[in-house]
Amino acid sequence: MADMDNRLGRVLVIVPTYNEADNIQGIVGRIRDAVPEAHLLVADDNSPDGTGAVADGLAAADDQVHVLHRPGKQGLGAAYIAGFRWGLERGYDVLVEIDADGSHQPEELPKLLAAVAGGADLAIGSRWVPGGKVVNWPGSRELLSRGANAYSRMMLGLRVRDSTAGFRAYRAATLEKIGLSDVESQGYCFQIDLTLRTVRCGLRVVEVPITFVDRTVGTSKMDRSVMTEAMWRITAWGVTGVPKRFKRHR
Repeated sequence: MADMDNRLGRVLVIVPTYNEADNIQGIVGRIRDAVPEAHLLVADDNSPDGTGAVADGLAAADDQVHVLHRPGKQGLGAAYIAGFRWGLERGYDVLVEIDADGSHQPEELPKLLAAVAGGADLAIGSRWVPGGKVVNWPGSRELLSRGANAYSRMMLGLRVRDSTAGFRAYRAATLEKIGLSDVESQGYCFQIDLTLRTVRCGLRVVEVPITFVDRTVGTSKMDRSVMTEAMWRITAWGVTGVPKRFKRHR
């Protein structure tokens, strides 16, 4: 483990939150147990339920836990961009995305970090590669996820099986190379956007099989607007292409 830590450098795990007061303490504890050397940033969008205050208490008790208070709900993509910038400004070498609701198992974090230590520029915790699975999802949600990923592969030429996945680890150099200043996508489309940028920059993407468990506490942020945005952006990228600087390196 020490050798892997040396190859990774400083790791920051980013947890975006909006109304996750019932979940945040448990997920922070599990992350700290799973990757004790990593730091953790809670990016809270001014949650009305007091999630930010709970996170402040956790940070006050642990020097490796930090809180980024944002002015209001601005979407998942914006929260991660803010977290990435916070981490890049402070010199972290690997930046990790993970949900606050427990659907991503913190105990699987070492697998993602091992993939980065082994040479991946982006490691994705994948539900749809051999060994990956979902638990407690209704058939309609699984069909939607599989369909969105199939559509992304068809329209964008991606070979990634789970480009909508939100459990992933980036090298800092990857985020700097793909660019964050012009990212406008939100929701699950944000994940496809950054996957596409990584691939088109000629960087190495590795999918690591994970077990995704549907949340048991709180309310899902998935709604019709998230799905609509993903559909029209994927279609537009597929029809019109992507900015020249993200085309595959030759």
